[in-house]
Amino acid sequence: MKNTALTGVHTQLGAKMVPFAGYNMPVQYTGVNAEHETVRKAVGVFDVSHMGEFILKGDGALALIQKVTSNDASKLYDGKVQYSCLPNEDGGIVDDLLVYRIDEKTYMLVVNASNIDKDWDWISKYNTDGVDMKNISDRTSLLAVQGPKAADALQSLTDIDLASMEYYTFKKGTFAGIENVVVSATGYTGAGGFEIYFDNEHAEFIWDAVFKAGEPFGIKPIGLAARDTLRLEMGFCLYGNDIDDTTSPLEAGLGWVTKFSKEFTNSAALQAQKQAGVSQKLVGFEMVDRGIPRHDYAIVDAEGNNIGRVTSGTQSPSLQKAIGLGYVKNEFAKEGSEIYISIRDNKIKAKVVKPPFYK
Repeated sequence: MKNTALTGVHTQLGAKMVPFAGYNMPVQYTGVNAEHETVRKAVGVFDVSHMGEFILKGDGALALIQKVTSNDASKLYDGKVQYSCLPNEDGGIVDDLLVYRIDEKTYMLVVNASNIDKDWDWISKYNTDGVDMKNISDRTSLLAVQGPKAADALQSLTDIDLASMEYYTFKKGTFAGIENVVVSATGYTGAGGFEIYFDNEHAEFIWDAVFKAGEPFGIKPIGLAARDTLRLEMGFCLYGNDIDDTTSPLEAGLGWVTKFSKEFTNSAALQAQKQAGVSQKLVGFEMVDRGIPRHDYAIVDAEGNNIGRVTSGTQSPSLQKAIGLGYVKNEFAKEGSEIYISIRDNKIKAKVVKPPFYK
């Protein structure tokens, strides 16, 4: 089990630690609902140093990214971030990721913790033009400082004007007196905020500085359980649950990051799928009757016929109702469609809604 540079800090704070993607991670500190509310209403800090970071550098860096990702990275400019995915050769997804353009010949890819080795091998396979690739995952720490008060809580630590940063842009600068820190206006909560990348050696110092600066704003440490409820309220996909090696980006509602203006891995087959139409779609749903949907529960129609499966589900702390994501046959994917979740052999009524659940 790997530790992040902050594992000792979480243990001292009394976090409940669990194995996650090969790392020893804090799942909660005081409780999921309280932590969730802190992020929605104030500001919370997640240690997400388990995520993977690759640097791609050289004349062919953009061409390699264009070859392996579905989105059009030629649209990026210095300081811009793009959400994308790595399609496989069989119609599924190797991973979803963020692409950061540092300069014309230098990019950072941020990938899911459970897929670091798989993604590295996948991209390396297509690196036929000698692009310089560095896996900096093991020496990079990442804090996600999320919530409506994030900019106010962090501003005293940097001369970067945080409030003026546009969503999905980043700046490199001095943060808490440490140089060469990447501050990115991104996150996985829908609550606004920043993600901060720096070398492991500065982890405890930056953690302490963030909490000291954020104290007047009610800053608190947040675990992975609340990260999951927050992202689900926004309808954000989680790799391994809602998307995987068998799900197509078009089925998953990721057509907006699948650009056929260029050729990429398996693009011809995906374009054919788009023209033919998909047979199943990832939809959001909320429960009408009482019951909490869980990963892999069957979704059925009024007669009890199997029409799909739940990929993610929870009791939403913000909405006080049960919500979920799942794949259903195309004819049941329309907003307002009545579906049923099979919970302990009971048909529990739900209806299809368009995410985000939390507005």
